[in-house]
Amino acid sequence: MAGLAKITAGVTVIEAALETMPGNPGVYRMLDEKGDALYVGKARNLKKRVAAYTQLSRLPERLRRMVADTVAMEIVTTHTEAEALLLEANLIKRLKPRYNILLRDDKSYPWLMLTAGQDFPRIAKHRGARDKTSLYWGPFASVWAVNQTVQALQRVFLLRTCADTVFANRTRPCLLYQIKRCSAPCVGRVSREDYRALVAQAQDFLEGKTDSVQKQLAAAMQQAAENLEFERAAALRDRIRGLAHIQSNEVVNPASLGDADVIALYQQAGLACVQVFFIRGGRNNGNRSFFPANAREDGPAEVLAAFAAQFYDDKPPPPRILLSHAPADRALLEEALSLKAERRVHLLVPQRGEKYEVVRHAATNAREALERKLAESAGQARLLAAVGELFGLAEPPRRIEVYDNSHIMGSNAYGVMVVAGPEGPMRSAYRKFAIKSVLTPGDDFAMMREVLSRRFARALEEDPDRTGGNWPDLVLVDGGAGQLAAARAVMADLGLADIPLAAIAKGPDRDAGREWFYLENRAPFQLPPRDPVLYFLQRLRDEAHRFAITTHRAARSRKLTVSELDEVPGIGAARKKALLLHFGSARGVRAAGLKDLEAVDGINRATARAVYGYFHPGVRMED
Repeated sequence: MAGLAKITAGVTVIEAALETMPGNPGVYRMLDEKGDALYVGKARNLKKRVAAYTQLSRLPERLRRMVADTVAMEIVTTHTEAEALLLEANLIKRLKPRYNILLRDDKSYPWLMLTAGQDFPRIAKHRGARDKTSLYWGPFASVWAVNQTVQALQRVFLLRTCADTVFANRTRPCLLYQIKRCSAPCVGRVSREDYRALVAQAQDFLEGKTDSVQKQLAAAMQQAAENLEFERAAALRDRIRGLAHIQSNEVVNPASLGDADVIALYQQAGLACVQVFFIRGGRNNGNRSFFPANAREDGPAEVLAAFAAQFYDDKPPPPRILLSHAPADRALLEEALSLKAERRVHLLVPQRGEKYEVVRHAATNAREALERKLAESAGQARLLAAVGELFGLAEPPRRIEVYDNSHIMGSNAYGVMVVAGPEGPMRSAYRKFAIKSVLTPGDDFAMMREVLSRRFARALEEDPDRTGGNWPDLVLVDGGAGQLAAARAVMADLGLADIPLAAIAKGPDRDAGREWFYLENRAPFQLPPRDPVLYFLQRLRDEAHRFAITTHRAARSRKLTVSELDEVPGIGAARKKALLLHFGSARGVRAAGLKDLEAVDGINRATARAVYGYFHPGVRMED
């Protein structure tokens, strides 16, 4: 149990806050000595809810520890409890308090987009902000799920997927037309009216009107056969088969659900898995597993309520959400989600029939996903124990940081850090370091020194007591004795010589499986070729190498697309495009005269003078 003096101090802080706390709906935050949020909660009556934390005999041990760590409180009042619930979910996702159930979900979900305002709209997957002109369907559980739908739309409705620039410059049909995945509107193989009919059918399909589309295609095929248009009839037959193939591939039968999410929970061994199926237009848009953190002491009702509130914080809830268990404060959660969606949202816990079968299927997926994770965690724990033994650590490492760098003769130089722990790769902890110092081309040692200096100098500044859980138990650098010496020198300069360091270098001929390991005060050594620990450390090294290469390539690609025009004041994307189309390149713009610049569509006199002045500083221009 937390120390008596500390917990008494925490109660005193809460009692002091209660003196001025209103009885309104709102959100409260308990803060630690660093000002970080320990817990975020919502209440219909803030004063009554927070007062409960002073009654220590009624609190579980976890909340007693939280009270003991509390040194300050903050509140935000809201008009209603439903607004408080939405604000609470937003703050929990943003602040990640230590004592809240946390949804680990830092990805954005892809959508399917149908462009509008064009004679021949295209379909494509989309992430990020949405404009008001195009049409969107989703979200989808993964890129794979949205790609499957795009392929289905190509096969059945023959819509184009190419970029507008490619579409505008084609002179003959592409391969997709040859394999009957596109109607080739780029070269006039389909009329504008017929293409619009294809788009309308695709929209009906995406909105769940599959039967209507099937009847239209069947009627058109029969009519074509009666008119002896056998080639057209065969094409329609292939499209009908494609539609039947889509329907037969459904993992569950969601036809009666329309737009809904299916959310099922399974708990075991103090862990929880939540499985979500995305059903849109009566089709399964894929499913995804989530493993909420800090849910060990909470039951299904509390976990599902916390999960749903956070899950829909950044995405629109569908009209119906099917749940495996009734969530805590079900009516309030329903009200809050309806407020967010600006329409009624129903939370259903089906007990029989087709909806129950769909939820049961999701629950089975949740159970299997959690069992896999438990098995993987057990295997990971054994590997970490073996790593600790190999490198002489006092206990198995809970956080391993691996460092690598990538560059081409010093250009676009980046260093990276990848992190692994008991649950495998910790991708949210990965970091990129753009090398800022001027280096001798190929000086990998200097790059490693800069990366480690920046990483650990910041760690010392932000968490000098090493209590935040972001300090490594083992640092692994890609390289040999030289890289190890460079890393050791940095750590010694920062006063961090106690952090274990090791280096991994490829063997002769850079063969995997013949790596050498370097540690201070120990001769270099190798592991047996089939040692599981060797495979584990290879995977970590290869993941760091992959991350470094992709980071470097992305930086190089960005540099290639940078134009001198990007630096000209007042030149945005539209004017840049107009100038490049008119003159062909930035070099052509630089060589253009003032009158030539003024002749470009969309470039007024003031802009032309700004462009000319940028490329010809000191040249006097006549008014």
